[in-house]
Amino acid sequence: MQQPVVAENQLIPYEVSPLPPGPWLVFAPHADDETFGMGGSLAKASEQGLDTHVLIVTDGALGGDAPDLIKVRQREAREATNLLGVNTLQWWSEPDRGLVHSSRVLQKIAQLIAELAPASVFFPGLLELHPDHRMTAQLVWAALQSLDAPPAAFAYEICVQSPVNRLIDISAQRAIKAQAMAVYVSQNGQNNYPELVQALNTTRTFTLAASVRQAEGLFEFTPQQLTGALHDVTRKVIEMYRIPG
Repeated sequence: MQQPVVAENQLIPYEVSPLPPGPWLVFAPHADDETFGMGGSLAKASEQGLDTHVLIVTDGALGGDAPDLIKVRQREAREATNLLGVNTLQWWSEPDRGLVHSSRVLQKIAQLIAELAPASVFFPGLLELHPDHRMTAQLVWAALQSLDAPPAAFAYEICVQSPVNRLIDISAQRAIKAQAMAVYVSQNGQNNYPELVQALNTTRTFTLAASVRQAEGLFEFTPQQLTGALHDVTRKVIEMYRIPG
């Protein structure tokens, strides 16, 4: 018997979603990913009184040409996350474009989650282009699986559209997000990233009310999905887009 075609509202929300429960812990592969990816949601969470914590995994040493680039990016990250109301910012300085799946990093991630006890953890989607983005997702996923009672797990978009099942209305936060994105001068000199991010956030309003001007997409994983391999879970989600025949 042929399987029915999956309808649009099974692939994308048609209404905005509430913020995930706090506290939050956001894993950003590089300084700027937290802002470009979910800066509006971070600002909105702060406005609603949720504690937010950001961990930048790599040193970002290969992301530009500025002298003392690592220090520049650290300064930019502090300024941007302050604008977004982030409570704490940490920087681990793993090698840029050299992030690997190691027990050392995995244990550090698990320890940080245990120490901060977030209700929601965020990491990049597995369909991201940059290898550090995808490796961050794999490491956080494995760390969550090592915990007896893992928090809720969410993937967020940075560079590309990925499957999402939550859309966060950031219309009221788009100005502060734009201000925070502009802080990353070292990165914006490489490409017109703020313009590209704003286009992505505008595109995410396609199925929402006209009053929603910008939105950020998240994918919330179920506890059952968290028991499997991230690649397998992602593959099953993508399979929903297939037309039977």
